[in-house]
Amino acid sequence: MTPRPPAAPEGRPTRGTTGTNRLRRVDRWIAHLAEFRRAPDPLVVDLGYGANGVTTLELEARLRRVRGDVDVHGLEIDPERVARASEQLEATRRGATVFSPDARVSFARGGFEVPLPDGRRPAVIRAFNVLRQYEERDVPGAWERMTARLAPGGVLVEGTCDEIGRLCSWIDVDAGGAPVRFTISLRLAELERPGVVAERLPKALIHRNVPGERIHDLLVALDREWERAAALAPFGPTQRWMAAVAALRASGVPVLGGRSRWRLGELTVPWDVVRPG
Repeated sequence: MTPRPPAAPEGRPTRGTTGTNRLRRVDRWIAHLAEFRRAPDPLVVDLGYGANGVTTLELEARLRRVRGDVDVHGLEIDPERVARASEQLEATRRGATVFSPDARVSFARGGFEVPLPDGRRPAVIRAFNVLRQYEERDVPGAWERMTARLAPGGVLVEGTCDEIGRLCSWIDVDAGGAPVRFTISLRLAELERPGVVAERLPKALIHRNVPGERIHDLLVALDREWERAAALAPFGPTQRWMAAVAALRASGVPVLGGRSRWRLGELTVPWDVVRPG
């Protein structure tokens, strides 16, 4: 009997605008997550890594500082991208790149179905800049397909960022397919106002930034507190940002985390704060 060919990967190829250090903010987020730190098997999938494997290699380098036993598996639909990333990995093994020759990284072809060898299930799936080309109505199905592959207690981190990683936002989705947290992460130096992140919201929210929607209310309130904290500008943008976030929480917004996260330019809230109406 002729063996059946493998099914085609699910989804569409990303635009492939990969850039060094582009995903540093979300890498830092994943490294601190309890879902990763406490995972019995710290397998992380980088879904849709783009034109080459640099962001996957960077992700492993950052996560291994927390879990030396981390494995990072990059998946792409385009076979040429998989071949290119595999060549980068071979060069890394030879010591010809800035990454560790023993980097626990692998690359393969795959999409939303998240194919993995030996029946393993990831603790974390990072899917960044993957859903931007889809319709909002496609998001729940994509979340459900990816989270079905997570290990119990795992998390999908799905979001987007600008080309150089200065404006980022993402949603944490649990293994049951339910969104639980929303985060924005901004480079504070030269930040005009936090609301500029509106152009880099995840697909589930980007079309909801209109009056009457919760995400719009949050960004308006954050901009307002940023302006009110203008007197702290001479002390630097970090102090101004932290004051704005503290004031936002004091106003009743259930901001998560504390000053150590805010200092990084982050703001995290429960999903219900921004849930589309």
